[in-house]
Parts: sequence; structure tokens; C-alpha cells
Amino acid sequence: MTVTREFIAPAASAGERLDVFLARQMPDWSRSQIQRLIRQGLVTVDRAPARKGGEQVEPGAHIEVQAERQETRATPEDLPLDVVYEDANLLVVNKAAGMIVHAGAGVKSGTLVNALLHHVATLSGAGGEFRPGIVHRLDKMTSGLVIVAKTDAAHRHLSQQFKSREVHKTYVALVHGRVENQHGEMTQPVGRDPVRRTRMKAGGIAARDALTRYRVVRRFPHFTLVEAEPQTGRTHQIRVHWASAGHPVVGDLTYGAPAKLRVGGREEATLSRTFLHAAKLAFAHPLTGEPLTFVAPWPAELAAFLQRIEDYDR
Repeated sequence: MTVTREFIAPAASAGERLDVFLARQMPDWSRSQIQRLIRQGLVTVDRAPARKGGEQVEPGAHIEVQAERQETRATPEDLPLDVVYEDANLLVVNKAAGMIVHAGAGVKSGTLVNALLHHVATLSGAGGEFRPGIVHRLDKMTSGLVIVAKTDAAHRHLSQQFKSREVHKTYVALVHGRVENQHGEMTQPVGRDPVRRTRMKAGGIAARDALTRYRVVRRFPHFTLVEAEPQTGRTHQIRVHWASAGHPVVGDLTYGAPAKLRVGGREEATLSRTFLHAAKLAFAHPLTGEPLTFVAPWPAELAAFLQRIEDYDR
């Protein structure tokens, strides 16, 4: 059955490619599928047929898509799930690196949402049928703590805490090079990379204010272990900020980290994931207001890698 999907482009999407914008709005469709719809004349912008996927989105544009209805409901899957805390309103889980939080273009299974639906009977529907319970996200190759809402009321309250910057998140990261200042702030606005649209960039398209506070935990000759506290929630914010400072996160090939490392006098492949872990999370319980704080230990692969650095990077 053909259905019409309608969107009003927000100011934050100004300058974004039309196919990229629609791929984010329609996670059940891949970018190539959306491009095919555009070629078939099934996408209009302000009532006129879209010319091509690469045309730029204007703020306030009225975009309509005529498309066959896709399966839009995530299904339960029996997948490993590390539950740190659970009550009738929410869960806190420790996500493993390599697991995507929810389905998107080309991804229909194996996600955190699929695992959650197997674990609990009901999740908040405020995030949509593909994203039940999801209040915030972690990147695929980032591990650590994620809050999940079971009820719509909890979801709304938690979302407001994120919007008001009342949720405190602490990440542990190992970055390349020696960071000289013991602590500081990174304030570059973050927007879409104009060349590689799957990436973000300091000062990119439709850049929005971003603030990351950090402190140095330990210095090595060629690496620095830091704690980072994002005060805003921009996509890839910590990764972009460290890369723009000349200190990409170890293992983050997307943002310029080297694929080969020299450790102990020999060259070897870098980590198969980013050395970025959401280690601590503090917020107020959405029902009682009770302060909650959770800590997730480092994954074994990060602890083992840091031990190698301690042994050989001298």
C-alpha cells in the first residue's frame, strides 16, 4: 500500500542533502532506496518534484514522499543484554561496542532495541516503533551506559532532563598525542561534513553550539587518557572535538586516527573499535526525583589495550 510521508525541514537541516535528510527521517528506508524514489518522481519539495538526491534542503521546506509502506515495528531478539539497573519506569544498560542502538538504513536486526524487546514486555512508544524506549544514543563502536524508558511519562521526563542539561555523562577516551592542558573546554560548533555526509565536522553545515569539558587522567609519550563530559548532545561530538584538536580518539578511523600504531617498537593494527566508553551517568529518577548514579567498568578489550600502552609506550 502506498502511503504519503510528510516532513517540514527544521533550521538545523539547512544545506543538508535531500537524500541524507530523508534517510534520517525514514530509518526503515536506505539512502539508495530514497534516491530511487527521487528518480521516480515520488518525492516533492514545496509541491515540485525533487530534481536529485544531492539538492540542498531549505529551512521550512515541505517535503512529501510517496512510498510503499515498510515494516516499521522492531521485533524481539534473544541477544546478550547487560542490564545495570531496572524498575517499572526505566532501565540502564551497558551497551557493548559493535551494537547499534536502533534500526536504521540497511539495519533491521541485531540492535539494542531488538534485545530490549526480548527482555521487557513494554517500552515507551514516544520514540516511534523503530526506537521504542530510546531516550538517547551511543555510536555503534562506543560502549557504555544508555538510559531506556519503559513508559511514555518516563520518556518525556528523561528527555526534558537531557534538554535541560541535567543528565551528567562522563566518557573515558584514549586519544592520540599528548594533551598539554590538565583540563579545559572544547567549544567548536558541530555540523554536517559538506564532503562526507555521514560524518560531522567542527564548523560544518548547519553547525550548532557544542561544549565538551575534559580533564587529563594520564599522559603517555604518544597517547593521553582523558575523561570527557559533553554538555551538549551533538552527533559524534566528543569524537569531532578531539579530532579537530589534533588528538583523534584511538581506533576512530572515521575522524583521522591512524590504522596502524607503533607500540613497543613494532607496528600493529589499532583497536577494532573506538577507545571511547560512556563510563558514568547521573540523572534524577523520572518518577521519584531520586538522584541516580551509575558506573560501567571498562570493557576487557580497552583494559587490555591500555595495559599494552602502559607496558610499551615509554
